[in-house]
Amino acid sequence: MSLYEHLDRHHAMNKLFHIFKIDVKEAQRISELPNEPHNHNFEELLIGIEGELEHFIDFKTNKIKAPFVSFITKGKVHKVEPKTLNGKCDIWGIRFKSEFIPETTFQLYSLYHNQANIALQKDTCFQRLVSICEMIYDETQEENADYAIIRQLLSLLLTMIEAERKKTLPIVNSTQKTQHISFGNFLSILEENFRRPVGVEFYSEKLFMSSRNLNIICQNILEQSVSEIIETRKLIEAKNLLISTGKTISEIAYELGYNENSYFSKVFKKKTGQAPSEFREEMKNNLIS
Repeated sequence: MSLYEHLDRHHAMNKLFHIFKIDVKEAQRISELPNEPHNHNFEELLIGIEGELEHFIDFKTNKIKAPFVSFITKGKVHKVEPKTLNGKCDIWGIRFKSEFIPETTFQLYSLYHNQANIALQKDTCFQRLVSICEMIYDETQEENADYAIIRQLLSLLLTMIEAERKKTLPIVNSTQKTQHISFGNFLSILEENFRRPVGVEFYSEKLFMSSRNLNIICQNILEQSVSEIIETRKLIEAKNLLISTGKTISEIAYELGYNENSYFSKVFKKKTGQAPSEFREEMKNNLIS
């Protein structure tokens, strides 16, 4: 069983990060597997050098030829089938948990809302993306891979993809544009304040709009309420702190604006199915095994 099949079988991943390659042989094997629309518990980035992708997402099916970039957010129902084109298929796949680059994840959700696939030009800019993928892969093959380097390279890769994406942006109507600007501003304010014990009204006042309007925008773009988004951002940071620091559960709860350790643990378990201590222990065992 290949890594791709093993990871996709239950649409779950214990690692924080994984990079893999899909070639002609792997594309052929994937096409023979049962492949129903599904979602998974990680983010997935596909960078197509050769071949094409048949992608069911946002309730429609698209085909996109290489070179392309495709981003599938955690929890989004989709179906992906890599295919050969002119006898070739060469696609980098990168999977990572939200907490691997917590400060970037929500920006990705908003950027790729209703635009999961981006066609690119096979030029110097695209070749740089491929080179960064190769650098990331090479680092993962080291005996003691440095995941701080991998985080930096992944952040750089996403920044460069965003620069390319801006060149291909479709013309949107003024209402959509205004909503996306407001949502981007909300995310920026959230990034500065999510550790504080403040609620929806705080953010809507900062944006000079009603709580109702802010909720409508968030539902349109992320299909979550403002409260859910705030809680999700806290949860991503909680996981990050549990993995990357030796802070106690109480210290983490306090840092994230929870008045009581027991309430923080209750929310964490409700969202993840595990107590914070159980999550920390599991990730210690599975971190990058």
